[in-house]
Amino acid sequence: MNLPKNLKYTRTHEWVKVKDDIAAVGISDYAQEALGDIVYVEPPETGEEVKKGDEVATIESVKAASSSYAPISGRVVEVNKDLDETPELINQKPYEAFIFKIKMSDPSEIEELMDAGAYEKYLEQEKESH
Repeated sequence: MNLPKNLKYTRTHEWVKVKDDIAAVGISDYAQEALGDIVYVEPPETGEEVKKGDEVATIESVKAASSSYAPISGRVVEVNKDLDETPELINQKPYEAFIFKIKMSDPSEIEELMDAGAYEKYLEQEKESH
């Protein structure tokens, strides 16, 4: 499984890549694999204020629809328009195909997210409990 070390991760399987005060958000390789072939992505609205933990996007696959949550608080400044036409980019390149970007209102929230090593341990515990 691919877990880039430069990203942060959530218990709901989102990844976060921070540059200055902007955080790009997508779903992990583990999540896209669990979902299967992604056929539709409904991102949040640009300009929307989100709080950490809010349900902000819907990802539909041939298997099911799944929610994506805001890993940090802030304002949505960009959504990935490429996913309108080619939602399968998330399957092909999960760590390049961001869903949305947030201008962080509280950058310290990043410290609450898991690094790659902690996320890997979390996934192992998840597998053992099923």
